[in-house]
Amino acid sequence: MASRIRVGIAGTGSYVPERAVPNAYFEGFLDTSDEWIVQRTGIRERRFAAEDEATSDLCVHAANRALEDAGIGPEDLDLIVVGTLTPDYPLPSAACLIQDRIGAKRAGAFDVAAACTGFMTSLSTGEAFVAAGRARRVLVLGAETLSRFVDFEDRGSAIIFGDGAGAAVLTPHDECGQGEILRTTLGADGSGYDYIHISAGGSRHPPTAQTVEERKHFIQMRGREVFRFAVSHMSEMISEMLDGYDQEELTLVVPHQVNRRIIDAALDRLGMTDEKVMVNIHKYGNTSAATVPVALDEAHREGRIEKGKLVVMVAFGAGLTWGGALVRW
Repeated sequence: MASRIRVGIAGTGSYVPERAVPNAYFEGFLDTSDEWIVQRTGIRERRFAAEDEATSDLCVHAANRALEDAGIGPEDLDLIVVGTLTPDYPLPSAACLIQDRIGAKRAGAFDVAAACTGFMTSLSTGEAFVAAGRARRVLVLGAETLSRFVDFEDRGSAIIFGDGAGAAVLTPHDECGQGEILRTTLGADGSGYDYIHISAGGSRHPPTAQTVEERKHFIQMRGREVFRFAVSHMSEMISEMLDGYDQEELTLVVPHQVNRRIIDAALDRLGMTDEKVMVNIHKYGNTSAATVPVALDEAHREGRIEKGKLVVMVAFGAGLTWGGALVRW
């Protein structure tokens, strides 16, 4: 049996739309305030895509930045995997659109659907392809334009979500010499499917005038249940990823930017301090599959990741789904 190939993160990239939307934006039509939103979520503003921007557009920017960081041309890619719940079209995949636009003529391409766990799923998938020798250079992305799927009459969800895209290039570790992926994990519990869901638009409830009128094509959330699920799974996944390693080796935790209170509660359970956690929810809100790769790219470019130390990435989302990764940078 062939030995497993060690896989590294050769480069990262991210992109958020230019339009910044502060909390004050919602005060004109919702019973809320900047103070209320900051206290309950930690969000001060988020980014919304322009009218002519879709998910693939955000991805192209992030992909090009990741390729540049890795020193790899698009023609060198073997595979593109995109985690998203908001592709440009029901079909074809966003990955195929990106493949064409960046000029990755040799690459296969497909999307994975795991909601906020989308990037962790694409990362785990890409890592498996490289580790097995089925691909040598893989572009993995997490991206969303959630502003198109938010019910702006629902205070509980309207204030939370934003748009963005993040990317990473995976190669054999002996090529890039950094970001070795030591382990990944993925999980699911479909019994909680209705904690976060869009109830119409699929094969069970196809689009009709009635489903549109009843606002069933927007995100619906059971906030309290999601909060409890997120706190427990975030702390459990961080512990699972670090199992067998000295926590002193940890340089940074890059969590899904779901809610500042959830992040803080999970850290309290683990006895971790803020300096070991990458948080940017105050700038971008919850960008679902994009939160982890955007935060990872910012941490990388800001010099917050110490060479040779451990990085933990964790996310959880609709499905219910969750995923994690341990990387030695």
